[in-house]
Order: sequence, then structure tokens, then C-alpha cells
Amino acid sequence: MADDPMFEIPAHPERRYTNRTVYYEGDVAFMLTPMDGRAGRLEPLLTDVLDTGPYRYGDWFDLPIAVFLVHDEETSDTFRVSIRDGAVRLHVLPDTTPAGLRAIYDRLVQKSTCRWTVDRRVDV
Repeated sequence: MADDPMFEIPAHPERRYTNRTVYYEGDVAFMLTPMDGRAGRLEPLLTDVLDTGPYRYGDWFDLPIAVFLVHDEETSDTFRVSIRDGAVRLHVLPDTTPAGLRAIYDRLVQKSTCRWTVDRRVDV
């Protein structure tokens, strides 16, 4: 489709380790925003998509917003997903590929039956 968003990753973040933690230098995130005003219902939609599979995921963080670490069993991609400001945000990790991002986007669109906008933010 001509209107299909591209999930091109111009630069992957670099993973750095200290004795206490891991952190990332650089950030690429895709903001998926529904165009039908369902922003308040994004978390149930996202967990429905994740529960349907082919995902393994967890929300191990004690944060005021939903943040999931997600692994797609079909594409072998791992990435973070958060919900903030009325958008589902896909955060690229060092080994994330466009195929994994495209797959979760397609599943969200299929479950929601609405149009979505996709914006990419790159901080390197």
C-alpha cells in the first residue's frame, strides 16, 4: 500500500554496561497514534495484541506508565513498548529490525480497525 508507514531504522542505539546497570546511547522510537480518539484505551488494546502472540513480554518496571519489554517469536526481534501521550511508542534496541516493528504495527491496526499515524524520532 502506498500509505503504509516505513519502519526504517537509520541508526541503532549502542548498549553500554557499568557495574550496576545497562544503558543505551542514542534512541530511535516510532510513535503510533490512533486517529479515532481511542487514546484512553491503548493499554488494553496493546495487551490484547501481546497476549494473542507471537510475543513474550513483561512489564517489570515500577513506572507511572506502561513499559513492556517485548520479544516477537516470529521475527526474533526484541524492543521496548510504552504508552505515553496517547501513542504506542516502539523503542528500538540494538538488534531490532524493521520487520518486528512492522509486525506489531500491523497487528495493532488489525485489532483496532482504525487508521494510525506513525512518526519516527531519532536522537543520536
